[in-house]
Amino acid sequence: MATLRCTNHTLLGSPTCLARPRRAVVRAAVAVQAEAQPKVSLIRIGTRGSPLALAQAHETRDKLKAAHTELAEDGAVEIIIIKTTGDMILDKPLADIGGKGLFTKEIDDALLQGRIDIAVHSMKDVPTYLPEGTILPCNLPREDVRDAFICLTAKTLGELPAGSVVGSASLRRQSQILYKYPSLKVVNFRGNVQTRLRKLKEGDVHATLLALAGLKRLHMAETATSVLSVDEMLPAVAQGAIGIACRSNDDKMMEYLSSLNHEDTRLAVACEREFLSVLDGNCRTPIAAYAYRDKDGNCSFRGLLASPDGSIVYETSRSGTYSFDDMVAIGQDAGHELKSKAGPGFFDGLQ
Repeated sequence: MATLRCTNHTLLGSPTCLARPRRAVVRAAVAVQAEAQPKVSLIRIGTRGSPLALAQAHETRDKLKAAHTELAEDGAVEIIIIKTTGDMILDKPLADIGGKGLFTKEIDDALLQGRIDIAVHSMKDVPTYLPEGTILPCNLPREDVRDAFICLTAKTLGELPAGSVVGSASLRRQSQILYKYPSLKVVNFRGNVQTRLRKLKEGDVHATLLALAGLKRLHMAETATSVLSVDEMLPAVAQGAIGIACRSNDDKMMEYLSSLNHEDTRLAVACEREFLSVLDGNCRTPIAAYAYRDKDGNCSFRGLLASPDGSIVYETSRSGTYSFDDMVAIGQDAGHELKSKAGPGFFDGLQ
């Protein structure tokens, strides 16, 4: 029988010397076994797979890690990519695909089925209703709401020659462009930010408009030729805002998300979405709205309803205290005003 030789003792086979290697082997085996077991994520974030969507998911992850020490561990927060209907159908205008939640439905389904714990959305993509069983308790601080003009030959929309083609998948942008510059032509122009910029460089269109917020989150703001003021181009409802949803019965996730919520953004988004809800806006209805805290600390609101060809544009504005109840009332009142001005025949023509 082989005996272990101990360099610290003269006696061979000492029980003390033989026992030490055995304990070391046992401890090593336990350590290896512990390392082999995969860590279970504490939060699974569901998101679309575009570079911008992933940037927003990473921003959410980083804020969660910074706010909660238990989430700072490697693997504690996992990002799960989910392809949505809007991602899969790229050869048709959004208005022709129909329905609401084109960029959110599959993510909401994963949330309700327990495959993810929270869902990160661009708020402008979120329908005015939420699926039963979900809640949206968090908006991250809003980015710049303005639109960026991108062109290789002109510095502004006004400098484009008559007949120039502007690419945009947004009827909101199309209607406002044609209202101010009826000599221009607007064509459907879909794809993520990188795809649209590539198509522009290849000459598919003369110019395009993109949300400045998305360019900033992708660290691509320098690609903007110029930035349109909100007077030139009123933004989409909730443009520049990120919303994070969870299951309504998940108290732990609600606690995590509440710690990240930016209240000024939440109230502004609530105001704009009430306006949209009253108008029952969908992809066939050009609607724009912007609520913000003015220099006096009050809420200022502007809303717009238009026909896709820009031949008809209705606008309104409101002001009031920067509080949830008042801002919801502002959005509702403004929506009812424009709905009344437009009349039922206006919406029938957009179906």
